Amino acid sequence: MRLLFVILRVVVAAAITVAIVAQLAHSLSFLQGTTGFDAGFYITNFFSFFTVDSNAASVVVLLVGAGLAIRRSGPDPLLFTTVRACVVTYMVTTGIVYNLLLRGIALPQGQTLEWSNEILHVVGPIYLLLDWLFAPGRIPLNYRRLWAIVSFPIAWVIYTLIRGPLAIDGTTGKPWYPYPFLNPTLSANGYFSVAFYVLLIALVICAIGVGVIWVSRRSISTRT
Repeated sequence: MRLLFVILRVVVAAAITVAIVAQLAHSLSFLQGTTGFDAGFYITNFFSFFTVDSNAASVVVLLVGAGLAIRRSGPDPLLFTTVRACVVTYMVTTGIVYNLLLRGIALPQGQTLEWSNEILHVVGPIYLLLDWLFAPGRIPLNYRRLWAIVSFPIAWVIYTLIRGPLAIDGTTGKPWYPYPFLNPTLSANGYFSVAFYVLLIALVICAIGVGVIWVSRRSISTRT
């Protein structure tokens, strides 16, 4: 059982890494030569996406988890399980938000790699959830760990809303936001609309986080 998940974790971590690198390289190549294009600005924007951050964190968690599964036969450390719960919550949230709110939004033709998009928004979230449900080593978490789960999304939203008006895209001359629903200039209701979506997604993250903790307490996967 442990060997199976070692292999799966390494394979999925590799797939996510390739998807992130390929999408970044493809986008830089696509935008190269565009008037006002700044590679440093674009790279910063790329790693300001919650999706990219969550997937990058999942690569670390999967590889560390694979290493622990090889070296340990008992339960995982509390710190690792907590971080793993955080990443599972973020990835599941990423999958839900993308497929419900963002999948139908048109993107610049040729800028997005479809296979990379599917790995980051579908394959990764599904695997991280299955890994949480079935991989051995998980220990039960206290519900107070929900604060750890919500801490990064809170920091990310604050960073995004502060940076947005200051991050002027040289190619468009407009403020840059990672997602349309966070851009107050795209809604007649401005920040009221942004606040609504932030609150909605916060509730989703909290609900998923509670569910993730509940699973850890209901089914202890410390068996080898």
